[in-house]
Amino acid sequence: MKNTILAFAASLLITGAMLTGCYSSSEKVENAEDNVIEANKELDEANQEYLADMQDYRRETAAKIDANNKRIAEFNQRVATDKMEAKAEYKQKIAELDRKNSDLQLRLDGYKAEGKDKWEIFKAEFNRDMDAIGEALNDLTSD
Repeated sequence: MKNTILAFAASLLITGAMLTGCYSSSEKVENAEDNVIEANKELDEANQEYLADMQDYRRETAAKIDANNKRIAEFNQRVATDKMEAKAEYKQKIAELDRKNSDLQLRLDGYKAEGKDKWEIFKAEFNRDMDAIGEALNDLTSD
């Protein structure tokens, strides 16, 4: 009984191997072409998602930079009208934050699409710098 089952299993394996090996070279080429076409479609979709992510991020961060500019302008007005003892120090801090904010805008505008990995690194660094400016503005306005 065991010999019969083993012989049947062996014959099935041999038959399966022969059938899968019987593809003609044209069928193999067609299968390879189909795989390449599918891979290209997936690559195009991934690139479209990457570019869309870049555009969305640029819009979001541009809005944050504009908000920082407004806060800096408001603080400049407040410092100009208030009689503070440390007016020069505040103006210097405001000028520094304004310069950093402008530098962020230039970095964002100057970034060219170099691949998803580099984009993720850029976003992480940019977010860190953007958060630092936001915290500095909060600290300055709370003083």
